[in-house]
Amino acid sequence: MAGRRAAVGVYAISVAAQIVGTGQQNIRLYERRGLLTPVRTSGGTRQYSEADLVVLRRIAELLEEGLNLAGVARVLDLEADNDRLRAELQRSRAR
Repeated sequence: MAGRRAAVGVYAISVAAQIVGTGQQNIRLYERRGLLTPVRTSGGTRQYSEADLVVLRRIAELLEEGLNLAGVARVLDLEADNDRLRAELQRSRAR
């Protein structure tokens, strides 16, 4: 899922947690589970991008729908695969 990130990290974990309405401990858990990978400063501080915030909001939606973290990971993987396949299809149609 790290490949889903494209933007530069600008938010500290406390700010990201506040923006998306979750706890910092939840964000750390999502990172440990591989659901997102924030950039880190040379000192190791996590920095979250707008793309990370989108993923955090999607995680919250899926959890609200009743999925566990394993289910969330699977859905995020499938959505990333679909995005990749759509892009490939568009490129092949453009030829």
